[in-house]
Amino acid sequence: MSAQLQPPSGEAGPAAPPLLLRRDEGGGVHVLTLNRPAARNALSLAMLDALAAAFAEIAADPAVRAVVLAAEGPVFSAGHDLRELTVRRADPDRGRAFFETTMTRCAEVMQAITALPQPVIAAVQGVATAAGCQLVATCDLAVASTEARFCTPGVDIGLFCSTPAVALSRAVPPKPAMEMLLLGEMIPAEEARRIHLVNRVVPPEQVMPTALDLARRIAARSALTIRLGKRNFYRQLGRPLGEAYACSSAVMVENLLAEDAAEGIGAFLGKRKPVWRDR
Repeated sequence: MSAQLQPPSGEAGPAAPPLLLRRDEGGGVHVLTLNRPAARNALSLAMLDALAAAFAEIAADPAVRAVVLAAEGPVFSAGHDLRELTVRRADPDRGRAFFETTMTRCAEVMQAITALPQPVIAAVQGVATAAGCQLVATCDLAVASTEARFCTPGVDIGLFCSTPAVALSRAVPPKPAMEMLLLGEMIPAEEARRIHLVNRVVPPEQVMPTALDLARRIAARSALTIRLGKRNFYRQLGRPLGEAYACSSAVMVENLLAEDAAEGIGAFLGKRKPVWRDR
């Protein structure tokens, strides 16, 4: 099953292709595909709206157990739509209100990915720059083509990538993150893997199969267990050690009391395959 998701705010006439495609791969795996290849999959406000709507639907759908985020064309995403932002400089407030709306919406989308009960895997076939790189860094896992490249080039146009830095600094160590932010240089996929921006680097034709394989393997686990674990992983990040252990211990107790934990442990001890009930 596939769906074509148009954003609430719209971007063009009714004949325009959908900005975001969604298809059901079966087994609880869904694929979202950015569909603005002619615009280098730039994150216009309409595209951000479409992503927000899709993630809201997925969060409320227990049948979805893992998500792959992909893109049409040779560019994964070039980041914010600079043409759209520039046009709004003619507004009476020089674009301030629109800039604030765009940045707030982008932050909401990134946080929606982190808060999503289901893991999100980026399938990066090409270049990911600025907020496009932010999108990759925000996803729980990322698979990149050997031809993929990454950068945060805002400094080249007088615009430091401050919001991409939020996700980047949480995905990679500070020194490599600052090097990307201060120099704005493209890094190849293998370097992105070395600094932990992506998990795996594969030949171009293997990007989607690899991402789908990871998604299916995740989807085969208890959805309750994955939901508890993902939520706590991000919640404990950055907390003092004692607080991190306190909240994580509470989650472990909650997890141990779940039916799926009893089933999984029993299956392990009984040397049989568990049957998950997601509760």
